[in-house]
Formats: sequence, C-alpha cells, structure tokens
Amino acid sequence: MWAVDLQVMLVVGLLVMLQLQQSLQLRSSHPMHGVVDKINEKAGPYIGLVMTFPTEELALIDSAFFVPSSEIPWVDLAGRRFNIGTIKGEDVIYVMTGEQTVNAGMTVQILLDTFDIIGIVHYGIAGSSNDSVYIGDVSVPNYVAYTGSWTWKEFRSAEENVTELNFGNFNFPEKGENLLAMIDFTPQQLYSVGKPMEEVFWLPIDPKLFNIASELQDVKLKQCVSETYCLPETPKVVYGLRGSTADIYLDNAAYREFLFKAFNVSTVDEESAAIVMTSLSNGVPCIVFRGVSDYAGGEGLLSSTSLTYLAAVNALSVAVEFIGLFGEEAPRPLKVDTI
Repeated sequence: MWAVDLQVMLVVGLLVMLQLQQSLQLRSSHPMHGVVDKINEKAGPYIGLVMTFPTEELALIDSAFFVPSSEIPWVDLAGRRFNIGTIKGEDVIYVMTGEQTVNAGMTVQILLDTFDIIGIVHYGIAGSSNDSVYIGDVSVPNYVAYTGSWTWKEFRSAEENVTELNFGNFNFPEKGENLLAMIDFTPQQLYSVGKPMEEVFWLPIDPKLFNIASELQDVKLKQCVSETYCLPETPKVVYGLRGSTADIYLDNAAYREFLFKAFNVSTVDEESAAIVMTSLSNGVPCIVFRGVSDYAGGEGLLSSTSLTYLAAVNALSVAVEFIGLFGEEAPRPLKVDTI
C-alpha cells in the first residue's frame, strides 16, 4: 500500500514540476506570461515551423495550409510574431526569424524556451553549388556546416591545413602569391544538454526525421512560373547532400566551386546551421528543406531570373507533407488539466 502511495506521489510530483517548468518559461512579470501558459495548456505539443525570408512566409500564407488558432492566433515576443495554428491537423507554431545566423539562432531559442516544441521543421531557399542540383529542386541535407568562421593566416605561413583557402590560387590571369594569404575553416563550439562542449564542423540532421523525410520523394513540385515560362528540368527532392551556411550572400562562381570541391557542399544559405545547432543544443530534433532559387554565381540559363517564390513554394510543399508524416509518428505526452 505504501509503495503504491509513493508511486502516486512521485507521478503527481513529476506532473507538477512539468507544469511549473511550463509556467516559468516566461518570467511572471512578463506581459505575455499568461497568454503563453494558455497556448501550452490548450494544445500541443507543437511542431516548430521556421522560415527566414519574407517570400518564404508569403508562400505559406498563399498556400492556405496553415489554419490559425481561433482562440490565440499569434503572440509577439522579442519583436517576432509566433503564429499558433495547425497544418494537416497537427499543432504548429510558425515564426519568421529574419535573415542570417544571429537572428535565426535567437528566434529558435525563444521558440524552444517559450513553447512546448517536439521538433523543428525549417524550410527556405538556397543557392546551388552543385551542378547536378537545379533551380526548383529541394535539398534535404543530412549534414550542414557553418563555413563563415575562419582563422586568417599570415602571409607565407608555413602551417598547412586540409580545409584552407589560398587566395593566391585565384589570382587572375595567373595563380601566384597574394597578400591576403589564406584562411583555415574552423569548427564550432557545440554546447548541448548533458554533454561537455565539443568542437564540430559538420552538424548532423536528426536521423529519425531524415528517415521520415525520405518517404517524400514523390511530392509534386512546381515547375512553371507562368503558363508560358517553365523550368527546363522537372524539379525533384534530393537527399543526403551537404549544406553550407555563412553570413554571406554567395554570388561568386570561384568560391562556389571551391566549396563544392573542398567540402562537397551542394547548397549555400545564411541560416540553416544556426537553426540546427540551436536545436541540437536543446536536444530537440530538426530537419531542413531548402529549395534552390539560384546558382550562387555559377553559370546557368536561368541564373539571372528571379525564381525565389517558386523555390520557396517547393520547399514548403515538402515541409508540409513532412509535418503530416511526422505528426502521425511523434509521441504525444498526456495533457494534464491545470489544477
């Protein structure tokens, strides 16, 4: 009898602790504290849907996939709007982070700290650095890296590193020495729950989410911008490539080629690595879908044509289908009414 009572007390204690953790996600004096509590109590756990660029949000709005909550459709925190609703019947909170890594990382951390999130789905546009990945294709990478962190070496430095960029190799018309010398690409410091800090270069995509995404090869993607203008290649979903993130909009053929040869990078963007790293730090699974909108400075028949919206629509289409599958397989903890 005592053992049963003790077990009941432990279960109740754990449930109370979970409720307290939710209620303390925002300080008690925060004006949105009560609203956030209601959002976490009434629905969820939520899938966090993250985009970075206005065109990507426009694609979502135009699609009508997202159905806003009738009770609390949105909440503003730290200047960002967190939209509450459903996609394919699954509870979703979507937010636009703004561009580049600082904005992306900050926004995802706020999302995870404030709401009951079981996974992060990130979609957006990217440049292609791989000649076999075309405009309109959607890349589902299994690794991403931040390639904007460098050690800038001295001129005529004797030290050598496999992952170095020697500027002299790009002198024109002939290769030669260059006072800019060379740079080494450096790893990132990853802090995560229950682990010591580790230095990593490649950030892995959650394997379970990647396996679910592998079922989406037959998603129909948009090929035509208008009735008279269509892409020459039928867009496809490509898996297992590598993505590169840096706070740089890449529009340079030589650097594009270098990234592909040195790191086997197929897409370039300005946010994915920050979103994946923030998710890893918090122990929350994350998946990335990037639609190709340009060739990052490379040659191509359509490289000068703006196809951003089409790329965003295609990335969104894959992300939405993924949310439907993920929602079916994700564990659903028991909701307990607040006493």
